[in-house]
Amino acid sequence: MHEQETNMRSVAKSITFRILATLTTMILVYIFFGRLDLAALIGGLEILIKLILYFFHERIWNRVSWGKIIVEDEKHGSGAS
Repeated sequence: MHEQETNMRSVAKSITFRILATLTTMILVYIFFGRLDLAALIGGLEILIKLILYFFHERIWNRVSWGKIIVEDEKHGSGAS
């Protein structure tokens, strides 16, 4: 018995993480260059590229068994109390 994430869960995690990370990048670009247009351009490019990269990163890691454990459900346990 094992648990595996669905593609949609990986997509949802990718989107929420990218929003946070892209806002950070945009703020840094604005602080360093003082240009909102440049911050928006870089943020837009970054969110598209890294969203795709993160999705495939998640799917590859989902195939790696290292660091995963199998946990039995209580109802399927040995029944000993």
